[in-house]
Amino acid sequence: MSENASEAAFTAALDRVRAARPDLDAIEAGILAALDLGLPGDSRAFARTFAVEHALVLRALTGLAEAGLVAVTDRDPRTQRTRYGAPPA
Repeated sequence: MSENASEAAFTAALDRVRAARPDLDAIEAGILAALDLGLPGDSRAFARTFAVEHALVLRALTGLAEAGLVAVTDRDPRTQRTRYGAPPA
């Protein structure tokens, strides 16, 4: 998939998430859009890809996990890298 196609697919997924959940902030919606596209759930990779502070991604993941919208599957205690996925059905 080309970079433009990837960008367009992410933008479309982000628009769907924001329409369905206008209560989410931009990072939370971005995390859910990435999961919707089947991208691996890794907090550091997300932060690096979207040029966002890792701490902000971790904060968004905490809120999404508390709301039951994502499931945290692993967390490195030293680096705080957090792996996540869709919650169980």
